[in-house]
Amino acid sequence: MIETVTRKRIEILADKALVKRVTEAIDKAEITGWTIVPVTSGKGRDGQWRQESVMGTDKVFVLTIAAEDRAMALAEQLAPMLTNLGFIFNMWDVEVIRGERF
Repeated sequence: MIETVTRKRIEILADKALVKRVTEAIDKAEITGWTIVPVTSGKGRDGQWRQESVMGTDKVFVLTIAAEDRAMALAEQLAPMLTNLGFIFNMWDVEVIRGERF
């Protein structure tokens, strides 16, 4: 039987122009990796939006998986930016194989 380990999966929705701040925070939290996925449209409490390259409001998801202590360190770093810069930060438990990689 394959053994799994519980880790935190983190999704951060941010403006593309701010990705470097997010990835630097991930690195500072000693999380080993991340993936960036473009987002083309969505809807929130302020209504529907679409990708807008001209206005510089392209959005991306930054995805990562980390041990709980590192995930919480990342959350602490990004918390001030959530309101000021409009980030959305989601985190939940996932089961992974090869937990030492995360």
